[in-house]
Amino acid sequence: MAGGWAKDGAVSEQIEASISDELARMQARKTPVGESLTHCAECDEPIPEARRIAVPGVKLCVECVAERDAIRVQRGGINRRGSKDSQLK
Repeated sequence: MAGGWAKDGAVSEQIEASISDELARMQARKTPVGESLTHCAECDEPIPEARRIAVPGVKLCVECVAERDAIRVQRGGINRRGSKDSQLK
């Protein structure tokens, strides 16, 4: 396949760079700290023992976390290609 001025493996490098950027963003997110709560901070439902062990410092039940994540706004991606087609999506 003709690659124009792009060097061999340029697409793979772009994919790896995108993955690295997203992993860094995910790792930079704040994680719960401190002691896990026995009841959810929002709905006051009991938080299962298994969840409190699996997620140290957990403050919310699974349902409240799912609702909060559903509200989270999707951020725009980075256009690494620079083509008009990728800008239109």
